[in-house]
Amino acid sequence: MFLLTASFISSLAAAVTAQTITGAFDCLPAGTFTLCQNLWGRTAGVGSQNSTLISTSGNSISWSTNWTWVDAPNNVKSYANVESSSAKGVQLSAITTAPTTWTWTYETESSGIRADVSYDIWFGSASSGDPASAASSYEIMIWLSGLGGIQPVGSQITTGTQVAGHAWNLWKGPNANWEVLSFVSTDGNIQDFDADLNDFFQYLIDEQGVSSSQFVQAIQTGTEPFTGAANLVTSEYSVAINQ
Repeated sequence: MFLLTASFISSLAAAVTAQTITGAFDCLPAGTFTLCQNLWGRTAGVGSQNSTLISTSGNSISWSTNWTWVDAPNNVKSYANVESSSAKGVQLSAITTAPTTWTWTYETESSGIRADVSYDIWFGSASSGDPASAASSYEIMIWLSGLGGIQPVGSQITTGTQVAGHAWNLWKGPNANWEVLSFVSTDGNIQDFDADLNDFFQYLIDEQGVSSSQFVQAIQTGTEPFTGAANLVTSEYSVAINQ
């Protein structure tokens, strides 16, 4: 009699045939994540983009985004990203830790690309709400990379702020009905990020007046290309919220 071991079953669950999405707003469910193209700014330029799910297992996922964009060098063309379906809906005051790891690299990149590699985290006064919607109160970005002289929304309000073991310049400004707070790495590209997102949340509560009654409505992770061409590969990403 052939018995399936727990490890064998686990390996089957982890095995995912690579799938590529190409449509402007295509999304692909992948375990506890959803991979989306999100070419929201595509009409500002000319180009193409596709995103490939490589694998997913439990709370971990790997994927790639290949893009080429020209024209409108100061305009974001898209935000290809993964969003966690489990790390959300928790009030900031209830969070004890929010561990995350992200290992990524540009497998290929053109000279002088303009792009960021970033977390896009959404807070709101209700426990649920779509990102970039009427339910959004704050958009919290964490730029692990920003190439080509690009800048976040608003203006810089701090320099070299230490959070989660790295130094960041903090930017602040309005966008639609929400406020944007962006942590931009001053340590160069952080390609092997291992941190507690709650360190950022507590800093925002203690130093920037964000209310601890706000909820984490979504945690997205991906790239905003402006111009150039690149293949961004994430070999491992995970995120969780613990109470």
